[in-house]
Amino acid sequence: MPTRATDARRAAVLGSPIAHSLSPVLHRAAYDELGLTDWSYDLFDVDEAALPGFVEGLGPEWAGLSLTMPLKRAVIPLLDTVSETAASVEAVNTLVLTDDGRRVGDNTDIPGMVAALRERGIEQVDSAAILGAGATASSALAALARICAGEVLAYVRSADRAAEMRQWGERLDVEVRTADWADAADALHAPLVVATTPAGATDALAAAVPERPATLFDVLYEPWPTALAARWSAYGGAVVSGLDLLVHQAVLQVERMTGRSPAPVEAMRKAGEHALESR
Repeated sequence: MPTRATDARRAAVLGSPIAHSLSPVLHRAAYDELGLTDWSYDLFDVDEAALPGFVEGLGPEWAGLSLTMPLKRAVIPLLDTVSETAASVEAVNTLVLTDDGRRVGDNTDIPGMVAALRERGIEQVDSAAILGAGATASSALAALARICAGEVLAYVRSADRAAEMRQWGERLDVEVRTADWADAADALHAPLVVATTPAGATDALAAAVPERPATLFDVLYEPWPTALAARWSAYGGAVVSGLDLLVHQAVLQVERMTGRSPAPVEAMRKAGEHALESR
């Protein structure tokens, strides 16, 4: 891993579209706090077709890449090694370039979710519910495999999605049961609810929040709060946000790319909050 704090090093986030990304804000805040004055972090709009050429063109000054959609799976054939965590969900969001030039793929979304929950005192739950069945839902399942002792109930919109979630459960060794999205209000009584759906998808559920909700992990961060998160907080429930996830997965990326640990969680969070407030 690169550890040379005084050498000029580069990192960046790739994806398409990418202009909205908060990653540069978070990583640059970490570099400032760590005194890595010669480090830079940029963003590049790169799609699947352009990814191989971009990766092949990386010089020795490059420490790593953050990868977002649609590149998390497309990057895998370009890597020398892939971590067990990333392989478990077939998604790489972190590419680290070692000093000997090897390309190492990892996934910090999954441990980032676990860290964000742990920060709020959630170490283990007896059961959980997931709203949605997309790519983020599979990462949520992988995170729940580490902290959920019992069943995960996934609320989905189609039979195909239900089958996919059950397959992910088998692969990740998580007991998954599926239910129709029409009954998604029932999910809100779970000890931990993970909302992985796009903006607006859970707004109609806000009216169904119970009087004493437990914990909601809503992976969105913009717009924030979601209607569901706002009602959840108003009723005294614990809420973990998409910004919490974004910060904690970025913390792990900074540590892997720079070799410096611990990364400055609070400085990164404050930078992210300020950037969102400024939009």
